[in-house]
Amino acid sequence: MSTDDDSPRQPGDHYFSARPASADALRPLTVRLAGREHELVTAAGIFSPDGIDKGTRVLLEQAPAPPAQGTFLDLGCGWGPLALTLALESPGATVHAVDVNERALDLARRNAGLLDRADVLVSRPEDVDPDVRFDLVWSNPPIRVGKQALHDLLLTWLPRLSDRAGAAAYLVVQKNLGADSLQTWLSATLPGAMGPVRATRAASSKGFRVLRVGRG
Repeated sequence: MSTDDDSPRQPGDHYFSARPASADALRPLTVRLAGREHELVTAAGIFSPDGIDKGTRVLLEQAPAPPAQGTFLDLGCGWGPLALTLALESPGATVHAVDVNERALDLARRNAGLLDRADVLVSRPEDVDPDVRFDLVWSNPPIRVGKQALHDLLLTWLPRLSDRAGAAAYLVVQKNLGADSLQTWLSATLPGAMGPVRATRAASSKGFRVLRVGRG
């Protein structure tokens, strides 16, 4: 999932589709994560199959370093750049990588295996234990699914932030796709859903906002 879809897709494909229709031939992907080059795999029919998209790169550049330990969530994991970075930078953490695209989930599992990161748990949203709470959420959310679907998605997952000090979600959203209005909505809506919480602008870069949602 993402806000900035600058990658080509086959007709009828959407990066938020459950089962894209195009052929799923694997191809190699060399990418820099957590300061090192890694050899991974990718395929057509997912969001940004050729590398790290602009929005995700902004989030990786601008979000604070993750805690050494905790339970983390990559919401809309795609082939896994955020989840893999979290696992590489915080080997003591458990990272949940969630997506609705079955091919993306398969790629994320393969890539976690290539990096020997058994602590990356890749699954569909409905397969995550509803009692799990997250100390950190990173997401490039799917703005193009529509406002109501996006709001439903965020109201499902953001209230699952833990009560741990410093627990927060970082969302990267393209400015011209409604980042500021989303921040306003989050500020008005989330306190009623999860108690005292603030939605602030943590960073602004290259046409994107990084929004922080946290209890403090």
